[in-house]
Amino acid sequence: MSFSMEEVEIKHSGAEELSYQQQNESCEAFEEEARGSFSSQSGGICVDKQESNDAEATELLDKGFMEYGCPHYRRRCRIRAPCCGEIFDCRHCHNEAKNNINVDQKLRHDLPRRQISKIICSLCGTEQEAQQVCINCGVCMGKYFCNTCKLFDDDTSKRQYHCDGCGICRIGGQENFFHCHKCGCCYSILLKNSHPCVEGAMHHDCPICFEFLFESRQDVTILPCGHTIHTNCLKEMRDHFQYACPLCSKSVCDMSKVWEKFDEEIAAAPMPEEYHNKIVSILCNDCGTKSLVRFHVLAQKCPNCKSYNTRQTRG
Repeated sequence: MSFSMEEVEIKHSGAEELSYQQQNESCEAFEEEARGSFSSQSGGICVDKQESNDAEATELLDKGFMEYGCPHYRRRCRIRAPCCGEIFDCRHCHNEAKNNINVDQKLRHDLPRRQISKIICSLCGTEQEAQQVCINCGVCMGKYFCNTCKLFDDDTSKRQYHCDGCGICRIGGQENFFHCHKCGCCYSILLKNSHPCVEGAMHHDCPICFEFLFESRQDVTILPCGHTIHTNCLKEMRDHFQYACPLCSKSVCDMSKVWEKFDEEIAAAPMPEEYHNKIVSILCNDCGTKSLVRFHVLAQKCPNCKSYNTRQTRG
């Protein structure tokens, strides 16, 4: 089962952190405040005037909507990196620039995202504390805003949500995912009662490309054994006819048709007479059974699960 694990930004909570609902407070709430400030005047203000003020307040908050940002996020602010003091569109832009192969290895570093405290409004250039609405020009700097992660994004079609278990913001809609505390990550709700739990399954590097999976923005697949891998990396494995988990060697898909082909090949190619009685010890990578079987140069079949995904341990 494949699901999107694109990580949007990160966590961590303090004693005064806002609740998830407060963190995700939308600009519509600010629009309501703005409308309220105009409509709280005396009842003598005409309806047309109120509507005009409401429209102006909404227009101000939406100014520059989806017009600013970077390849990673659409947002109306930039961040000042707490590590090097430089200004970037987002932490991903910082990490790409500071971990470039052309940068001296001793100077390479990632942005400590939990320490972000200063942002710069993209419209007026005012530097300020991280908050959703600019203190100078009043523009909403991100329709989605997480105060814990200091994440701003105008593209709410991603359906961002903050997971307290992961401690980061994820995408895809909170109702479509659940947090597995043993695996330590959010998985598709379709896997809630069927996925094999592996302690900290997402808290390691992809066994193919070595990118840290927990914070990866690429799709991740859970293998039948419970280990995880980038979906694209798994596809590349299959393109090269590799069908075993790189970590535990269990088959990554149903191989029964392939094993039938092996039966036919072995039946059609009997071993020379001097090898007829040669017995070897094998370990099945799929079921873990140890067995003694007749040797064949092509492969040895597990008598328990009928798999040819075995290794010779002695003989």
